[in-house]
Amino acid sequence: MNLKSLLGSLLLASLAATAQAEQAPLRIGIEAAYPPFAFKTPEGGIAGFDYDIGNALCAQLQRKCQWVEQEYDGLIPSLKVKKIDAALSSITITDERKRSVDFTHKYYFTPGRLVMKEGSQLDAQFSQLKDKNIGVQRGSTADTFATQVLAKAGANVVRYTSQDEIYLDLLAGRLDGTFADSIPLQFGFLDTPRGKGFAFVGPAFKDPAFFGEGAGIAVHKGNGELVDQLNAAIDALRANGKYKEIEGKYFKSDIYGD
Repeated sequence: MNLKSLLGSLLLASLAATAQAEQAPLRIGIEAAYPPFAFKTPEGGIAGFDYDIGNALCAQLQRKCQWVEQEYDGLIPSLKVKKIDAALSSITITDERKRSVDFTHKYYFTPGRLVMKEGSQLDAQFSQLKDKNIGVQRGSTADTFATQVLAKAGANVVRYTSQDEIYLDLLAGRLDGTFADSIPLQFGFLDTPRGKGFAFVGPAFKDPAFFGEGAGIAVHKGNGELVDQLNAAIDALRANGKYKEIEGKYFKSDIYGD
């Protein structure tokens, strides 16, 4: 084979590999235990706002979604070793997490709230939480806030793998409250029969030092090309009405924020 033919073959092989890479499924990590953002259906599938947004983004990018279900605290480690290409699971964008992964801009924002028995009180110093057991999801923004703020007020911070586990212990009386994002607390607990007798206590917490810039899609550090593609896709969904359509399936008000 002469040099010209060899170069031609190499070019064709390169183009074929590029086309194949462009058509490769987008491996997206998700924790399906965080309603209404992600949860399991009775048939064993995944549903929820995060899941629908992810599928819409893949359609916008003309790529197939390959969903990888796993526990929340394993998502960023999986990104770091490239087991997944992106994590779309209500991950709050914070400076600490930016040291490990890159993020798109937000696709929604929700403040943190505390849920306890109806009638519970909470002052600015959190003095009522002294010696109270407060459940949080391990590795979450709520975990950071509870550790750095509520624990200093005397609360016992109890960490769990999933929010559903927290609700079980809350109902069993092993916890006095839970701190988490307000939307899943409202829709996944307070608005359900098991949430009877419980209520939000205290204000909505929005301090960017803890609650960041909103929920974004995390990708492997340095993959700016994918970040740009996803950002453009999020903007497209916002512009063409698809975002609003998906949002309306799960929420009565806008969750994107300012």
